[in-house]
Amino acid sequence: MKSVVMSALENDYRVIGIRRGWAGLLHYNLDEHSTHDYYVKDLSLHDVHRIDRTGGTFLHTSRTNPQRVKPQDVPDFLKNSAYGKAIDDKGTMDYTDYIMKVLSHLGIDILVTIGGDDTLSYSVRLHKEGFPVVAIPKTMDNDVFGTDYCIGFSTAITRSVDFITNMRTSVGSHERIGVVELFGRNAGETSLIAGYLAYVDRVLIPEVPFNMERLAGYIMEDKRNNPSNYAILTISEGAIMEAGSIIESGEEDAYGHRKLGGIGEVVAEEIKRLTGQGIMYQQLGYLMRSGAPDSLDRMVAMSFGHLAIQLIQRNDFGKLTALHGGKYTTVPVEMVLSGKKVVDVKSFYDISTYKPFIKDFLGVPMFLS
Repeated sequence: MKSVVMSALENDYRVIGIRRGWAGLLHYNLDEHSTHDYYVKDLSLHDVHRIDRTGGTFLHTSRTNPQRVKPQDVPDFLKNSAYGKAIDDKGTMDYTDYIMKVLSHLGIDILVTIGGDDTLSYSVRLHKEGFPVVAIPKTMDNDVFGTDYCIGFSTAITRSVDFITNMRTSVGSHERIGVVELFGRNAGETSLIAGYLAYVDRVLIPEVPFNMERLAGYIMEDKRNNPSNYAILTISEGAIMEAGSIIESGEEDAYGHRKLGGIGEVVAEEIKRLTGQGIMYQQLGYLMRSGAPDSLDRMVAMSFGHLAIQLIQRNDFGKLTALHGGKYTTVPVEMVLSGKKVVDVKSFYDISTYKPFIKDFLGVPMFLS
C-alpha cells in the first residue's frame, strides 16, 4: 500500500483508500454522508510513510463478497432495493450493480486490489464488468493461482520457524511430542516449508491424507532416535486422516468457507492414545501472520506496488502482479480462478514417510512452489 500510494502521488494521481475493502463499498450509503467519512479516506504520504514498520492494514479488512451477500448481511438501506439480484432460493443477493454505482459516485477510475484468491475473485468480477482493475496477491498461504509468491508468505514462515525453534525448549525439557498446527486450508506450503526449515520430524499437509497409526509409529521412532528424547511435527489446519474429513466449524462465510482448525488437537490426542506419550499441542493460528514484515516481504510488496502503478500508467488493466521464476511479471487477473495452487507432492514430499523430500534441486523454485 505504501509503494502504491507513494508511486501514484509522484505521478499526479489522487489516491483513495476504502476502509474494510469490499465491505466499505457495499455499506457506503449514497444518501448518508457519514458513511463517506467512515469508509472513504484520501491517502497522503503522511498516512503511509510509517505503515511498513508494522503488519496489518490501517484501512482494515473484511470477509465480504458483494456478489454473494447473505440476507442477514445486507445493509438496511439496500434491503428491498432494485440493486440486488437474487442468486439462489436462500435470499443470497448479488450487489455488483450497487458497487459499480458507488465507484462512479466516488469518481474512482481504477481499483488496486490487494488480497488472496477470495478477495481477488471479486476483482475478476469487476474486470468482467468493464471496470479497470490491477490486482496484487497477498496471502500467507501463498496459494493464489498465477504467481509463485504472495505477499506475507515469507513472514509467516519466518514466524513459524521461530515459534517451532523456541518450542523445542519445553518439548525437549519434558521429553514430549510436539504438535504444531499451522494455517493452510487447501495448500500445505506453510506446513511443508516451515517444517522443512525448522527440521521437524514429520510434516502433514492437506494434499496427502495420513494414516494415524503409521504416523504414531514414525513419531515414536523419531523420539527414540533423538538424544534429547522428543519429537515435533507440523500439520496444516486443512490436513485430513485417511478416510476422514476436514475439521470445520461455524457457518460458511461469504466465500463459502467454514472456519478451519482443530485437526492438530485431534492428532495430538490420538498420538497420546496410541503411544501413551505426553503431548504439547500448539495452534499458532494468527500469530503466524502478525507483526512486522520481514525483508523479503518488504521487497516483494514494494515491487508489486510500484509495478501496479506502472501498469496503470500504461493503461494495462485486468492484470495480476506476479513472480515467475524469480522475475516480476503480470498475468491476466482471471488466472486466480483458473485453478488451485497446491504443493507439488511428487517433487517435494514423501507420501510414505510424511517428510519434505526434494528429489533434485536443479531447477527447483526458490519456495518449492
